[in-house]
Amino acid sequence: MSTTTTTEHQVTTALSGKPLAAQIRAGARERAAALGAAGIQPRLVVVTATDDGSTMWYVRSIAKAAATVGIECDIADLGPTASPARVRGTLRALSEDPLVHGIILQTPLPDGMSSAALAAEIDPAKDVDGANPESLGRCAAGLPGFAPATAEAVVRLLDHYGVDPSGRTVAMVGRSLVVGTPVALLLLERHATVTVCHSRTEDLEGHTRAADIVIVAAGVPGLIGAEHVGGGAVAVDVGTNATDDGLTGDVDAVAVDGVAGALTPVPGGVGPVTTALLLAHTVEAAHSTATG
Repeated sequence: MSTTTTTEHQVTTALSGKPLAAQIRAGARERAAALGAAGIQPRLVVVTATDDGSTMWYVRSIAKAAATVGIECDIADLGPTASPARVRGTLRALSEDPLVHGIILQTPLPDGMSSAALAAEIDPAKDVDGANPESLGRCAAGLPGFAPATAEAVVRLLDHYGVDPSGRTVAMVGRSLVVGTPVALLLLERHATVTVCHSRTEDLEGHTRAADIVIVAAGVPGLIGAEHVGGGAVAVDVGTNATDDGLTGDVDAVAVDGVAGALTPVPGGVGPVTTALLLAHTVEAAHSTATG
């Protein structure tokens, strides 16, 4: 399930997300088939308003993955000149459509648009990526609802590899509402001691090096090096940065090899689990509609 690299000081284990993602997709496929037998077709709609090539590639990859588990996935491409009113109206219409079970508002959005304000138009019961501020509030309160998929993917990966956060110290580098803040909330619920670090944090190195678990979602390639990681710590790299050398993370994987006890690879770590959870959330939403 995982690979290891050995140095004279430390064995660094690669925490691949692919086995867990496959497991989640298999569960979603089984539930989707049961819904289909009952005459219910799980349906996901991804709303985009951009001409960014990498974003559209990602959205198409979601649609392709959805098809493999029996989910119908449509892309509502509004284009980069879409007005806030048009995006808002589209999200409202989809929220009211009984044949739509999951809705994703894909970023980036055109300049001047607030993703949080627009995501507030998504029915929380269909908010499979936890983008509606109400969904984040439910996450903070420990109430039922969909957590942001990337944040949940981080916690599920830790669980999958037997890394129990209870009683352990965590340095969360990044405080976005998509990853950093919800990860902190989810881990606090799991009884971890969490320090949230960001661009104004003094002595970032000191905070991260003292942590048992370091999670990085800052969007800065190679931000975290060997000096930031304590010996044997678990490092979860959520960064996905397009560089001339390909997709790289926020952790300098070469530098921390032999220092960290474990590291998620980029690509192939958190990303596959995130996509699988979006599908699982959609099937869960369809099931709730059928039974609710």
